[in-house]
Amino acid sequence: MAKATPLTIYGIKTCDTMKKARTWLESHGRPYAFHDYREAGLDRPRLEQWVKQVGWEILLNRNSTTFRDLPESERSGLSEEKAIGLMLAQPTMIKRPVLDLGDRLLVGFKPDAYARAFG
Repeated sequence: MAKATPLTIYGIKTCDTMKKARTWLESHGRPYAFHDYREAGLDRPRLEQWVKQVGWEILLNRNSTTFRDLPESERSGLSEEKAIGLMLAQPTMIKRPVLDLGDRLLVGFKPDAYARAFG
């Protein structure tokens, strides 16, 4: 029997959306590892890989309080490199959750997208 690819869900434990995603995974019998990037951080190579896969525009949560509280000079003129720097400095600016399925990422939580991903 083939072993299932281990799942890792990235985010912060106090986030309501994270709680919904984790509850969905648990209720559907999908074991996962949880990486809290507020506590454990996130390394540049991993974030750069995510950016290559889904784009910085998807990963950067412009609706987050952390992003909205930035001075206008930091929020304007965004580029890939600037966005990566902001997300590394303050990981709470990364849209949550990021679910690593091994061969692709799901960013954000939508029950129907999770259901499609697990067929």
